[in-house]
Amino acid sequence: MKNDLLLRAARGEETERVPVWLMRQAGRILPGYRKIREQVKDFQELVKTPELACAATLEPVDLLGVDAAIIFSDILVVPEAMGLDYQMLESRGPLFEKTIKTQKDIDALRIGSTQNWAYMVDALKLTRKELNDRVPLIGFAGSPWTIFAYMTEGKGSKTFSVAKSMIYRDPKMAHALLNKITQTTIKYLTDQVNAGAQIVQIFDSWGGILSPESYEEFSLPYIAKICDELSKLVPVIAFPKGAFFSAKAITKLNCAAVSLDWTVDPKEARALLQGKTLQGNLDPCVLYAEHTVIKERTHKMLEQFGAKGYIANLGHGVYPDIPMDNVKYFVDCVKQYSGH
Repeated sequence: MKNDLLLRAARGEETERVPVWLMRQAGRILPGYRKIREQVKDFQELVKTPELACAATLEPVDLLGVDAAIIFSDILVVPEAMGLDYQMLESRGPLFEKTIKTQKDIDALRIGSTQNWAYMVDALKLTRKELNDRVPLIGFAGSPWTIFAYMTEGKGSKTFSVAKSMIYRDPKMAHALLNKITQTTIKYLTDQVNAGAQIVQIFDSWGGILSPESYEEFSLPYIAKICDELSKLVPVIAFPKGAFFSAKAITKLNCAAVSLDWTVDPKEARALLQGKTLQGNLDPCVLYAEHTVIKERTHKMLEQFGAKGYIANLGHGVYPDIPMDNVKYFVDCVKQYSGH
């Protein structure tokens, strides 16, 4: 592999410089992506067309110079594979017409299998071939709790009160659904690895809406099951967004790296997450600023994390209206600084 910085950093090995990639690096900030979107009727058609998903995945490698490609897809492949269809509404996000309310609803769900995400397998194989070992390919999935939140709520929410009420009203039923999601996710990520993903990330996007006690009962154990299985195959990055309150428990995860959101202090993270490679955690909104500010904040972040066992990234995905030049400048700042 021509550039294996990400894989070595994830494993805690020495690297010539800090690797950098960005969550949501393939998206509306890039001109090629906007052209691709014009060719399809909706977001899901793009996800399910391997050639287009491949093109979207490769563009940030070519234009931004990032040290990894992350397959263009969506975390909601999993509930759809389990039999719960959704629509992706422009500027509103996902919408499930049917939601999970009862044990009967859970019983009706299937454990997803390769045939349910064959398009994803094809996209990964094609992308791995087209990358030609320039940089590693990242696979990903949502955490079981995050998927549970969408399957019960039916859409995004400020409170996720429907999802949270189920864990208090009927914890047994909640665990039954989480178990089914977990089984599907392990199969899904294993298929991604077999199709060419060399490292995987678990996005626990809604972990931070739970209390520490609930997080350690309804989210972390299921992430742990996925980490235990997948870490036999490739390095695993866990992204417990907003859940640093459970740092001591997160340290016990069988994962190579932990991605941090921008609310986490790098030095505190180093102290609490010993033995883990850390990833993150620049506030994406910094990239709206002047180049001098971007450079100053990026250098400060690099100094605080230190070079070993570290992957530079944002604390969340790139926002669609951030100027592409600023995103590239951030990537260049990391690469140039690390080369000193």
